[in-house]
Amino acid sequence: MSAFALPALLRRLWALDPFVYTLRVFIALAGIMALCWQQERMDLVIPAFLGVIACALAETDDNWRGRLLALAVTLACFAVAAIAVKALFPYPWLFLAGMVVSTFWLTMLGAIGERYRAIGYATLILAIYTTIGVEQSRGHGGFWHEPALLMAGAAWYGALSVLWAAVFVHQPVQQRLAGLYAVLGDYLVRKASLFEPVRGVDLEARRLALAQLNSKVVAALNAAKESIFSRLGQSRPGRKTARYLRLYFIAQDVHERASSSHYPYNELAEAFFHSDILFRCQRLLELQGQACRRLARAIRLRRPFDAGDASRQARADLDASLDYLRRQSRPEWSGLLRSVAALSGNLAELDRRLGQASNPDKLDEQQQDNSLFDRSPQSLGEAIDRVRLQLTPGAPVFRYAVRLTLALAAGYGMLHLVHPDQGYWIVLTTLFVCAPSYGATRTRLVQRVLGTVLGLVVGWVVFKLFSSLMVQALIAVLAGVVFFATRSTRYMIGTAAITVLVLLCFNQIGNGYDLFVPRLVDTVLGALIAGLAVMVVLPDWQGRQLDQVAAKALAANSRYLREIMIQYETGKRDDLAYRLARRNAHNADAAFSMAMSNMLAEPGHFRRDADAGLRFLTLSHTLLNYLSGLGAHRENLSDHASDDQIARMTMGVIHALDAIASGLARRAPLDAESREEAALAQAIAQLPEDDADDGHRLVLTQLALIGRLLAPLRKAASTLLRRDRGAEGG
Repeated sequence: MSAFALPALLRRLWALDPFVYTLRVFIALAGIMALCWQQERMDLVIPAFLGVIACALAETDDNWRGRLLALAVTLACFAVAAIAVKALFPYPWLFLAGMVVSTFWLTMLGAIGERYRAIGYATLILAIYTTIGVEQSRGHGGFWHEPALLMAGAAWYGALSVLWAAVFVHQPVQQRLAGLYAVLGDYLVRKASLFEPVRGVDLEARRLALAQLNSKVVAALNAAKESIFSRLGQSRPGRKTARYLRLYFIAQDVHERASSSHYPYNELAEAFFHSDILFRCQRLLELQGQACRRLARAIRLRRPFDAGDASRQARADLDASLDYLRRQSRPEWSGLLRSVAALSGNLAELDRRLGQASNPDKLDEQQQDNSLFDRSPQSLGEAIDRVRLQLTPGAPVFRYAVRLTLALAAGYGMLHLVHPDQGYWIVLTTLFVCAPSYGATRTRLVQRVLGTVLGLVVGWVVFKLFSSLMVQALIAVLAGVVFFATRSTRYMIGTAAITVLVLLCFNQIGNGYDLFVPRLVDTVLGALIAGLAVMVVLPDWQGRQLDQVAAKALAANSRYLREIMIQYETGKRDDLAYRLARRNAHNADAAFSMAMSNMLAEPGHFRRDADAGLRFLTLSHTLLNYLSGLGAHRENLSDHASDDQIARMTMGVIHALDAIASGLARRAPLDAESREEAALAQAIAQLPEDDADDGHRLVLTQLALIGRLLAPLRKAASTLLRRDRGAEGG
């Protein structure tokens, strides 16, 4: 590698979130290993390492002040947990009672927010780490030995994390914005495939894949928003933060325009099969997707972004193709050409917004409401209320808390029943494997066992090849880094890495070979307990709650439509109320997509509603696409004779969506057909467009498309309800 290539490689690595995260872990673990080796106290490595790991698992993105506050809460929870474990360890029944109470309430902290979910989960992990340390020391070292070492490791990593956040203030924001634009690029390229005018294409499958990819875009938008919000505070944003905020708002607008639909693509493909216009649309969208990807790289590497001229020529070609079709003067094309013209205008505006990303500092702040909605609790009372509202058997957090509590209690009972060596690894494995959903638990179960086997094999090879304890210590540090680099994306590799770390660390003070059988047996036992728990203890089979998730999606779409039509009356403004309605609609759509993904991973008997759910997901996402089309073109419409009719029809659509959503939410019988909704759809389709301006015509067209969806949505909802009642009866 040349001297010039190395800095470029380091710069690319530095821009990657996993690399930065694992670099902090490497510094923390290497520092502990070096200190213990220099002091010849290798017996201190394991508890200190475990403290680092627990604190790193509790870490969430925030500014340095927020991270310092979170660290104080984390260390307080860790201290209470470690001391309680140490005090109760000799008394099994008291220990079990403490485990049951703490597991339930620490898991319920997830109802408050992601930060508290991470802290609660990490506290449980540290408590079990403490039991492993106590069992390993067998009473040597005094009462404070394990708690002090675990807290020292956690405090060392926490201090490093806070310092890192203070020095590299904007790095997480850059990484999340880069990730957002990268997945937006993927979405645009996938959306382009819908414009392929080829007969026999399964557009339903492509729409379904697009809906699933949209959930990733929504997750990336939420992550970027939270990262920016944590650095805004109550003061006016600084220059860099304001720049990132503008890039975020551009991404929101690009997403709305990218997710919009102006007509059923199969009808456009049939009508313009012998024209190149859909190919022109497809090419322009692909170029815009590539531009998003280049923008992601530019943000990640902190380089200037140039949108380029390729899309400009593609726009000109699209306009020329559209003009040619207009000159054909074919009456049957008039309505379709208006939709294609609206699509062309939308793509042109999307292109303009991407061009603004090359210099977002020039955007006019006066035209943008920069406020963001804070979803975190604003007081202790609100946090308590969030937990209280989840204290019901129907709440997913409550069900998971009960399931995890009983699973850990069963693991604790198992280790006392069979008295295996290193038996607390049973409980630790159960904690890591038992996830909120069946699909995630099953995946983790398999990967945990396979990862443990792989880790044992790698550990055996390392023992054979490297007898030097110094070399093994270095490999242990690297194994810890690999664990944090892969634990979220390649869980099997992460499990193998942490197994290697444990083997090598224990070999520093004893015989690592003695751990091979206990580690494997305890892992299998703990994984089986987790798998059994997720199937029998308040299981969250997605088919039983699809109707509720579907109801929330339709209700959110209804509120989005309300906000859109308000802006057609008052003029376009991306204020907080509008952006919140739009984001809630996309969040609800993503939640339904995630529920379907979880359902498809469940046993065959519990996914018999899959076809009905997938059909509803496709229709619901199509509805959101048509609403996005309305939102993308919103403007203050001039007075027109059709205004009152449009207002009445819009309210009719809103009431129809609310009625279907209400039926789903209440699980009340829902007729598969509605004469009122059929009449409404027909009335919208018959509204005159001849004397209307382009703005009114677009609204009428989009409303007509939405009206055509009411009957299929009602039928799909009715099917979903019937199957849900059948599943409950079974």
